[in-house]
Amino acid sequence: MSSPPLSLRKVVRLFSKISFSALAGSLMLVASAYAAEVPLTLAEAQRRAVERSRQLTAQDFSVSAARDMAVAAHQLPDPILKFGIDNLPVTGRDRGSLNNDFMTMRRVGVMQEITRSDKRQLRSDSFELEAQKTLAEKAVTTAAIERDTALAWLDRFYAEAMAAVVAEQGEQARLEIQAAEGAYRAGRGSQADVLAARSALATFDDRASEAQRRVRTANIALTRWIGDISGVSLASKPKTDAIRMDPARLDSQLNHHPQIAVLSTQVDLAETQARLAKANEKADWTVEVAFQQRGAAYSNMISVGVSIPLQWNRKNRQDRELSAKLALVDQAKDAREDMLRADIAEARNMIEEWQNDRERSARYERELIPLANQRTGAAITAYRGGKASLVEVLAARRNDIDVRIQALQLATDTDRLWAQLNFLFPIDAVMTSKEIKKDTQ
Repeated sequence: MSSPPLSLRKVVRLFSKISFSALAGSLMLVASAYAAEVPLTLAEAQRRAVERSRQLTAQDFSVSAARDMAVAAHQLPDPILKFGIDNLPVTGRDRGSLNNDFMTMRRVGVMQEITRSDKRQLRSDSFELEAQKTLAEKAVTTAAIERDTALAWLDRFYAEAMAAVVAEQGEQARLEIQAAEGAYRAGRGSQADVLAARSALATFDDRASEAQRRVRTANIALTRWIGDISGVSLASKPKTDAIRMDPARLDSQLNHHPQIAVLSTQVDLAETQARLAKANEKADWTVEVAFQQRGAAYSNMISVGVSIPLQWNRKNRQDRELSAKLALVDQAKDAREDMLRADIAEARNMIEEWQNDRERSARYERELIPLANQRTGAAITAYRGGKASLVEVLAARRNDIDVRIQALQLATDTDRLWAQLNFLFPIDAVMTSKEIKKDTQ
């Protein structure tokens, strides 16, 4: 069998390339469409917010700078190069001469301050503690970003849920207008029923407008943390029936809170500064070596010297500095203790409120919402049987939507408390039971 012509083979290859390109393009479009349709989970929103934060990046730079300063602070001061001319004649026959007078010398020397090693270590430790403090502040920032992102995500989730409830009731109101108008034309209803139904629809439309505004506002708040999310829907809500905090061990858990860690590092830093002030009571010496060159007829010379500061007013300088640093230590300790007490009290209040709101939410789901639905159903049944007016049906429906909106608002408040409690610590913070037990022993 003869092979196909060259032109035919080219056409086949071209067609294959075009088909493959079209297939690849279609797959890319499908993948893009699928990616765009993936609902945004709360965890993904928090991950994006942390990844997008510039404040966390800035704190990383601050940590790097403090650690570089820690290395630099541990070094001896730079030596000082000194040079000059001593005893240059300015009058007489030898004025301006560098060689004729035996006292004239060209001098070059080096001076080095000998800072005690313990002082250099304490200065280095101070910068390292600054780095640790910034790391603790970074943990505070991370927890705040995760918490605020969770609050924004939940606000949008519940705003959309409320908007859906109002829209559903609006559709029912439109059907009731049609029913009222049909009954009026058939002589079974009154014009007052038609006007009441239209008034109810206007009320629902107004509430729908307000609900949509809340959705847009919540979307703006969420965009602030994770960027543009136009067209992105939210995934289902995560479980919010448990928190990472244990009320029985709240004191020991909050002892590891990032804000408390910041203040604990501040205490360590203040104590290091106080030890440095104590070390400053021993003065640093300065050593100097100089070479002095005289005229050719005279001998060259070498000078060696030591400089020692005279702490003649120690009670008003060194002692005062030490006293001030010790006072800052006490201040840092008291600030940490006060912050810990405040955090514990606030957390206990939030836990109590969260548990109470959960109980109330369960009551809404178990009793109030079913009762409102039954009341609406009973009113509709009575209206169809001619035993109730449309006004009574509309009143029952308004009560139904009010109860459902109240339940959603209560659920919003409950889950916002859950977010504030659950993200007191960064998500990746590790708090093992061993660490907690060690603190309680």
